[in-house]
Amino acid sequence: MNSLPQKLAAEFIGTFTLIFVGAGSICADKFLAAAGQSGPGLLGVAVAHGLAVAIMVSAIGHISGGHINPAVTIGVWVARRMTTFDALVYWIAQLAGAVAAAYLLAAVVPEETWRAAVLGTPTLAPELTRVTGMTIEGVLTFFLVFVVFATAVDERGAFGKIAGFAIGLTITMDILVGGAWTGASLNPARSFGPALVARYWANHGVYWVGPLAGGVLAGWLYNTLFLRKRSV
Repeated sequence: MNSLPQKLAAEFIGTFTLIFVGAGSICADKFLAAAGQSGPGLLGVAVAHGLAVAIMVSAIGHISGGHINPAVTIGVWVARRMTTFDALVYWIAQLAGAVAAAYLLAAVVPEETWRAAVLGTPTLAPELTRVTGMTIEGVLTFFLVFVVFATAVDERGAFGKIAGFAIGLTITMDILVGGAWTGASLNPARSFGPALVARYWANHGVYWVGPLAGGVLAGWLYNTLFLRKRSV
């Protein structure tokens, strides 16, 4: 069995990877657009996030469960698959990984570029209210956490070995749907790290309330309907 420090290190590295690759792809898109070249675009950004998650969940899933997202962690906690203390320190490791990645990204990307991209910080479309934004983030995160439970948490499932692939595809799917409206963060750590470094806090609460609500609902629902009763 892996020790708690090992699990926290895995969560730090996994979240670091997501932010560096995901926010980095947005900065790359902004840089290429400014140079008059074709960048990754929404599809490329969605694939970058999905690949980062798929690879890291596959790499660290056997160590920490591969949450790399406070919304996943709170879903697992609601389902009583981890203790309150473990959930809290998972959050700390995830947020620390996100902040470290954002600082490194700001150090290696030209300042003009990352400031123009707000370091990849998710933003709410002007046409949307905060309630609408939270609803979109909540629904998309529900899909993500539901898939995490179905492929990685449920011990009776037959698809544990493809969990990383399925979770990564869900991220890609969600960004293709919600990227234009909310940035499709689905992850408070994904929003917090870049926002802290870029000092961009507009509508930041949307990216906590929505994903955490979606994670709680997915964790509770899957646990209630499909998982055997088992407490930590």
